[in-house]
Amino acid sequence: MASLHVPLSSLPRPSFRPTGKLLIRCSADRQALFNRIAPVYDNLNDLLSLGQHRIWKRMAVSWSGAKEGDDVLDICCGSGDLTFLLSEKVGPHGKAVGLDFSNEQLLIASTRQKLRSKTCYKNIKWMEGNALDLPFPDSSFDAVTIGYGLRNVVDRHRAMTEICRVLKPGSTLSVLDFNKSINPLSTTVQELMIDNIVVPVASGYGLENEYKYLKSSIKDFLTGNELEKLALEVGFSTAEHFEIGFGFMGNLVAIR
Repeated sequence: MASLHVPLSSLPRPSFRPTGKLLIRCSADRQALFNRIAPVYDNLNDLLSLGQHRIWKRMAVSWSGAKEGDDVLDICCGSGDLTFLLSEKVGPHGKAVGLDFSNEQLLIASTRQKLRSKTCYKNIKWMEGNALDLPFPDSSFDAVTIGYGLRNVVDRHRAMTEICRVLKPGSTLSVLDFNKSINPLSTTVQELMIDNIVVPVASGYGLENEYKYLKSSIKDFLTGNELEKLALEVGFSTAEHFEIGFGFMGNLVAIR
């Protein structure tokens, strides 16, 4: 079942490498979109994936290799699902950072943190920031995750380069997102689900316009092989993409 993680590609993809001004403008549009959908984001994810997104997120965190005492980063953290899971992995002696450019999403993540009692959750720090210009020194983290975010950044090569930079040598990046399948049947089923389930349900929340570009954003994304190639191009030593969720989702695992 397709999960409802909003596409940010409502604007046509430029055929050239974006300039600094274009990056700011496009990021501002995307930032406003995520601020709008923040109040119902988690409920819609549960409804449309029948809760399966929680399983996929646990798999992504497991693939990151995060362990007790590590310093970890969750990029495009949204309301914090992956960040909380990472926090549990690294424990009270580790540190977890959840970074997102949507202030509304971060406010929800912070509120969720205050309502949770586990001691490890005190190790989480929320930061408003840009995935294309990470505010951290080189080799800062033992593991990095990004869930349903890489598909939506305006410059994937730059984002992956930044992630590689802030990871420690030998550490792992785990990228969870929709799978752009090379299987025509899988693609057809995925598109039918988006057209007949995701968009109609989102429209009931007044968010049809925010979600109707999901299909085109997946078409504009990278296949598993292309994600592996991108990871190797920016400096990762190994990269492997796994299809999960009946092939509707995918997870890239790349080691620096």
